Amino acid sequence: MCKTLTVDDERGTPAEAATARDARLASRCVELLAENEQLRRAMESRAVIDQARGMVMVLAPCSRGEAWALLVDVSQHCNSKLREVARALVGTTDGEPLPATMQRALHHALRRHHAAKQR
Repeated sequence: MCKTLTVDDERGTPAEAATARDARLASRCVELLAENEQLRRAMESRAVIDQARGMVMVLAPCSRGEAWALLVDVSQHCNSKLREVARALVGTTDGEPLPATMQRALHHALRRHHAAKQR
């Protein structure tokens, strides 16, 4: 048998029950705001990562998946977030220099990629 939950079913007085509900709602709002912010940042990063992936596809030349793997490789060797590597790479189209550590990591990643293709 299914029972409908009412204010009287909550523990404590109706005011305490309302306070508990308000606290749960406030907690859920905070969670949703954090999730929304995370998704917003991901959407912003997506475009620059896709641009960098395209640049790597031209440099290598390689597939989308291989370009992704190369960007991940550079990110790991530079100890930088993938979106930071992508921003730096895309920034070179505006004349910004690629940081030396990223430049070395990209060079080595491309060399490893070409060597693997030769096999």
